Order: sequence, then C-alpha cells, then structure tokens
Amino acid sequence: MSADTKSRSIRGAAVVVAAGRGERAGQTTEGPKQYRLIGGEPVIRHTVRAFAAHPQIDVVVVAIHPADEALFQSACRDLPVDIRVVHGGSSRQESTYFALTALKEAEPDIVLIHDAVRPFVDTELISRVVETAAASMGALPAVAVSDTLKRAGPERLVSETVPRDGLFAAQTPQAFPFHSILDAHEKARDVAMEGFTDDAAIAEWAGMPVRLVEGSPDNVKLTWARDIALADKRLGDSAMEWPDVRTGNGYDVHAFGNGYHVTLCGIDIPYEKGLSGHSDADVGLHALTDALLATCGAGDIGTHFPPSDPQWKGVRSRLFVEHAVRYVSERGGRISNADISLICEAPRIGPHRAAMVAELCDMLGIAAERVSVKATTNEKLGFIGRSEGIAAIATATVVYPGQLAEARS
Repeated sequence: MSADTKSRSIRGAAVVVAAGRGERAGQTTEGPKQYRLIGGEPVIRHTVRAFAAHPQIDVVVVAIHPADEALFQSACRDLPVDIRVVHGGSSRQESTYFALTALKEAEPDIVLIHDAVRPFVDTELISRVVETAAASMGALPAVAVSDTLKRAGPERLVSETVPRDGLFAAQTPQAFPFHSILDAHEKARDVAMEGFTDDAAIAEWAGMPVRLVEGSPDNVKLTWARDIALADKRLGDSAMEWPDVRTGNGYDVHAFGNGYHVTLCGIDIPYEKGLSGHSDADVGLHALTDALLATCGAGDIGTHFPPSDPQWKGVRSRLFVEHAVRYVSERGGRISNADISLICEAPRIGPHRAAMVAELCDMLGIAAERVSVKATTNEKLGFIGRSEGIAAIATATVVYPGQLAEARS
C-alpha cells in the first residue's frame, strides 16, 4: 500500500504489533481480537487509521501472524498511508524487532510502537509522544494509578498495601529515536534477554532515558470479550460524529494578451496568444491554490501573494500551489482529491491532459487517480466564447485530523 509523504521537520514511523492470538478474548469466526468488529470495522483498522491520519507519520509497519494475511488485507487495504507488513515472531518482543528491522531502509527519526488492540489512540496523544521522543529519549504514555494496590501472599491473603505514590499504568504508543531503540533490541537479542513486557523496559535496560508523558484514560487495551463489546457500544454511541473532511472551491480568469504560449496546470502550451497576469497567469493553478487554502480558512491567493508585490512578477504558479500544500500539511491536512475544469475555446487541452495530471500529482503529492483535469468550451458565449480569455474552476478535498462533532441546534 502506498500514500503521499510530505516533508516535515520530524520523520516519523509507527510499528503496530498485531501478531497475537488473543485467546483471552475468546475465539470467533472474525478471527483474533484485533480483527473483531467494533463500530462496524475491525479493531486493527481503527488503530492503523489513527497513525495514517497523523501528519508526522510517513510509514506504518504492522507485524501480523502469518495466518492472518487475508484478514489484514481485508481490514486495511485502502488506508491512506505507506503500510508495510511483516510476519511476527513467537513473542511481542520478537515481533517488534522484526518490524523495526523492516524500517532500516526508511531510517525514520522517530518510531512509535503500539498495540494493535488499543484502537482509541488519538491525535493529541501521538503528538505528545512524538514531541518528547524528538528530544533524544524514550516517551512512555502513562496514567497515574488511582486504585489502592494490595500485594497477595499465600492462599491469596493480603500481605501488604502497596503505596501508589509515583506509580503509573503504562500505555502505548511508546516513542523512541529509531536507531536507539533498534540498537537496544539487537543488544537484547545478542544476550538472549527475553520477557520484556514493553519496549520502554528494553530501553531502560539498555540505558536509554524514558520520560513519562500524559496518557489517556480512553486509550484502553482490549483484552477480554467484554472489552470488545464495550468498545463496540462506545463507537455506536458516538455515531453522530463524522470525519473532518473539508472541500474548497476556487475560480480564476485571465484575459489573453501578447505572447506565444499559455501556461495551464503547469504546462506550457504553444499558442498564438499569451495570458495576461502578474505571474505566469496559470488560471488552473491559481484556482487550485484558492481551493486548497479554503479548506482551512486561510484566505485566497491574493492574501498570500499580493499582485502589488513585484517579487511575484513572472513567477511560475507552481510556487503558489506548493505554498498552499505546505500550509494545509502544517495543519495536519491530507489532500484527498483535486478537480480542475478549464473553460476556453482554444487552445485544445486534450493532448496535454496527461502531462497536466502528472505535474499536479508532483505538486500535490497524490496519485493520478485523485487528480482530474477537464476542459469545456463556453459555446461561443460571453468573453470566453469570444476567445478573450480563459477561466478555471477548481475543487479540492482535504481530510484533517479529528472528527466533526454533531452540529449544535
């Protein structure tokens, strides 16, 4: 699977450990607990999607049981991120090591390691551990223990009350500098150190500092059948929430002037006239820039590139689109679709459509199937019909992190 990757100050990867059999949750026809349905979708899909939607995660490696290939492909085949699959080992520790090894070529700065059966991890928690791990240490999300703790003796008689001051319940995702945690895992394998219950324990053993960060009480691990039933009910109760999908529109028009070519969607097309404008007058890219900025309420192209500013005179409009893409990306947005309609009597667009789509894919960082370039005439009506200029209409769809809450009445 593949998806767009964008330049960021931190290159992050996620490892999702999903090779367990989950016997404590019981067996059903749906398979191990990470493939049980909650809210109508497999648990693992909820989990992987949380990382796929985060702007600082470029690749996800999932460690699965060899027998679960078909289950995993069915659950996660169309998620919008680079997903790589490895077969897990005989223990969680070994499965994590195999997944980390698969990331060697990618060389991320930071890796997050997460249990597949914690499907309620949220954007804010991921961001907190990434920020902490960026300071060259491990990050362990945790919540303070609130229950009174007892130690049992023989015959389950209470032997003492354990002070809970300074005690925390560990969660995932746990984040680490990639090379440091990989090195720690390799050292543990070299000396046959096994039985670590989480990756923070391996980091501690290897001498890596690990800092606690605020966890989330909602970030529960699904262990028993009852946990799965409660998770399904929880998602059912939040059915009135929707993904934060936003659509922006843009419109631009330029008159013909002197020249020997027109520039449309980044492609120079030989023509008997040019388009008049402060930049290269690319109406397609100007409309697209406005559409992208509209998805996050960021004004229009004139707000960011005033035509009165001489530095933009004659520049390629690709610069404007790339600025809008960065602006969207910095706010966590992932571009899902771009559609441009060019309205003109001439020149002919058809012979150049494939080149335009390729140029737009490169600017936007998305696949060709997510880009549409269309052309139509104005049936000889109006200024376009009189061949006095060219207009463009653009629509962009961007998915932002989080959910759109139910509208207030």
